[in-house]
Amino acid sequence: MTWWADLAAVFGWRRAPLLHIATDAGSGPVVILVHGIASSSETFRNMVPLLVPRHRVIAVDILGFGQSPAPEDCEYTLEDHVASLEATIRSLKLDESFTLVGHSLGSLIGSRYAAKNRRRVSGLVLVGPPVYLSPADIGDPRVRGRVTAYLRAYEFLRANKDFTLANAAIISRLLPKGIFEITTKSWTPFVKSLEHCIESQTVVSDVASLNIPVAVVYGSLDAFIAPGSMTVIERMRHVTMYRVEANDHLIRPRLARTIVRAIEEAGSTTVPASAAGVQDSTRRPPDA
Repeated sequence: MTWWADLAAVFGWRRAPLLHIATDAGSGPVVILVHGIASSSETFRNMVPLLVPRHRVIAVDILGFGQSPAPEDCEYTLEDHVASLEATIRSLKLDESFTLVGHSLGSLIGSRYAAKNRRRVSGLVLVGPPVYLSPADIGDPRVRGRVTAYLRAYEFLRANKDFTLANAAIISRLLPKGIFEITTKSWTPFVKSLEHCIESQTVVSDVASLNIPVAVVYGSLDAFIAPGSMTVIERMRHVTMYRVEANDHLIRPRLARTIVRAIEEAGSTTVPASAAGVQDSTRRPPDA
């Protein structure tokens, strides 16, 4: 054992596991891709070919999914996911800042990472972010009711393992391998990540704290976005919204092209230091 391992054993510290790096290709400005719950880096299969001609593209599997470690004693909190992402990015020894792209749960992980590592991230792109404030903090009764329904649905999925696994198996057979998969092996990472990261989250405060360009890209048919739930984010001056018609939660070709556009536009935008978190009620999201 090393001196660090001895010290960690004494104080109960634990090194965050390194994530599996599924893709590291291309050259140029670095873009790091972080997928969502019950998925893998295959999420970005339509994006990577569009990015590698002009970027170094790095795609990871998040903790507990894909080919990344799934520690038995892990609670899969947002802190756990971010710690592994931090350790993995440190291991890459990148010389420059980078654009961070997160899909679904990956957008929540990415937002927290960016808030904690502001000098490392030059731009943040959130794809299909499942933004759910606590119902007690939502003033609009219609939005509050919608978010409450989503949270109750997630509770039902966690509490009914057989139902969830059976339906997940049906859905996964209809999609390319690695895009959506919940099995007995990934059940614990799934339910704990759902409870500790999606049902309880920090994305709004994290995004509000940033002074870098933030893009939010989502499909008009995304079933995981409660109507009205992103209003607080879309009013922030440093946030640009991209709505893609006739696209669901998956990164299909049209959504992939819009994400790439958002990455390029974020890279050419500067944000005044005073702009982060300031709301402008006259600002409206552009259609993509």
